[in-house]
Amino acid sequence: MENQALITIAASLGTATLHEAAGQSGALPSAIAPIVKEARLCGPAVTIQAAPGDNLWLHRGLAAASKGDVLVVDVCGAYEFGYWGGVMTAAAVAQQLGGLVIDGCVRDRLDLEASGFSVWARGLCIQGTKKQAEALGAINEQLTIGGVSIEPGDLVVGDADGVVVIAAKKMADVIAAAEQRETKEKLIVQELQSGRTTLDVYGWK
Repeated sequence: MENQALITIAASLGTATLHEAAGQSGALPSAIAPIVKEARLCGPAVTIQAAPGDNLWLHRGLAAASKGDVLVVDVCGAYEFGYWGGVMTAAAVAQQLGGLVIDGCVRDRLDLEASGFSVWARGLCIQGTKKQAEALGAINEQLTIGGVSIEPGDLVVGDADGVVVIAAKKMADVIAAAEQRETKEKLIVQELQSGRTTLDVYGWK
């Protein structure tokens, strides 16, 4: 099955289901949450390593990204800056990007809500950023966020529960396992509705 077909299937699955199907791996920190309620994202990662308090590498990442890509950004733990705002959102929408996941803060919430662009972040911060040409950073190199390794092209899925990252080489197997898990859970719900307990269904004591 081609990657785009797999991405379409993954977009219909919950992040918790995908996380469990991946062997309880790939979950980003719970502090990274959707800025706009009911948002979803699903697409291949374009990774961006930004310098602390500087967002020039985010602009460079925007220029390098393609339709459907999800920008995944690490800011070296310097959270108290608004690395992303309304202007960058307008650019991302024009490029039809899949969304943004940043281990840091953003700003211009009303612009984000109006745009419909999907953003997961640690929160909101109005503090401005620098744009230093000499600032160290990188695009499409391996990142680690919350102990999760993220490679360019890995599948990134976000929903109301959080964000999960699935290694590109494991994508087909994890999605297949997630579909099986979802089917099994629907049958379990039917058994519970018939009067059985969770202890009975799962064989626990």
